[in-house]
Amino acid sequence: MQVAIMEFFQSLSSPFLDKLVTLITMFGEESVFILAISFFLWCYSKEKGFTLFSSLFTSLLGMGIIKAIVRAPRPFQVLPSVAGKRVQTATGYSFPSGHTTGASSFYSGLALTFKKRWLSITSAVLILIVGLSRLYLGVHWPLDVFGGLALGIGVTFATHFWFKKLYLDEERFNRFSLILGIVAFVVALTTAFLVEGGVADRVAFSDPLKLLSLAAGGYLGFLWERRKLNYATTGPIWIKLLRFVLGVVVVVGIQGLKALLGSHLAISFLRYLLIGLWVTALYPLLGTKIKIGSTYLFEKPTVS
Repeated sequence: MQVAIMEFFQSLSSPFLDKLVTLITMFGEESVFILAISFFLWCYSKEKGFTLFSSLFTSLLGMGIIKAIVRAPRPFQVLPSVAGKRVQTATGYSFPSGHTTGASSFYSGLALTFKKRWLSITSAVLILIVGLSRLYLGVHWPLDVFGGLALGIGVTFATHFWFKKLYLDEERFNRFSLILGIVAFVVALTTAFLVEGGVADRVAFSDPLKLLSLAAGGYLGFLWERRKLNYATTGPIWIKLLRFVLGVVVVVGIQGLKALLGSHLAISFLRYLLIGLWVTALYPLLGTKIKIGSTYLFEKPTVS
C-alpha cells in the first residue's frame, strides 16, 4: 500500500508542481520556525514565544529520539521508481517525518494560542499540505507522515498549557530554564565529538545535536533575560519592523558561518547555540542600548 501511494505521487510530478511543493514544504522547515518565534519574542509576546518554542522543541526532540531508534530508510533510498527531490532537507532517517512533526506542532500551537477559527483552519491546511509535500518529494513514507502528525499534535496539546503556566511562575521558570539549558549544552557538545570521533551515527544524531544546541542557547538566554533584563516588546510599528529585520539579518549571518567554517558538528553546535542566545538574550540586550531616533529597539526596563 505504501509503495502504491508513493508511486501515485510520483506520477503527478511536473516542473510546476516541483516548484510549488518545494515552496509548500518550506513551511515545515527550521528557518520558518526560527523566524516566527523570533517575531513573537521580539515584537509581540515573550510568553507566547516561549510556549511555542518549548512545545516545538519537545515535539522535535521526541521525533529525533524515535528516528535514532527506528532508523528507517527513506523511499527514494530503497525504491528505484521514486526520485527524491529537495533531498538536502532529508538529513536524518525516515520515521517519523521531521517536517510534518514540526509543522503539526507549531501550527497547532498557533491555533491553541489564539483560538481563532480562521487561524485554526489555516493551521490545519498548512499541516496537511506540508505532510503531503513530503510524499510528493519522495522523502517520506505515508506512515512517516502519519507518525509526524500524531507526534506533533499530540505533544503540543499535552504540553502547550503546561509551558504557558510555567512561564508565569518565575521561580519554576528559572529553575526549568537553567536545568534544561545546562543539560542540553552538555549533551549537544558531547554528541558533536562522539559523532565526529566515529562513535555515534552521524545520520541519527546530527539533527538532534543542532536542536539541543539551539535549546541550550535559548533556555540559558531565557533565564538570563528574565533575571537581568526583562525587556518589553512594545513600541511603534516602525520600530517593531526595524527590530525584526535587523535581528533576522544577524540570524542569517550566523547560519552563513557554515560556508566559512565548514560543517564540522562542533561548528554546528556553536552556530545553533549562538542563534538561541541571540534570539532570547543578546539581541534584546543590544536593543536596549541602541537608540533609534527617539526610542530604543527594545524598551528598557523601568526602575522603581
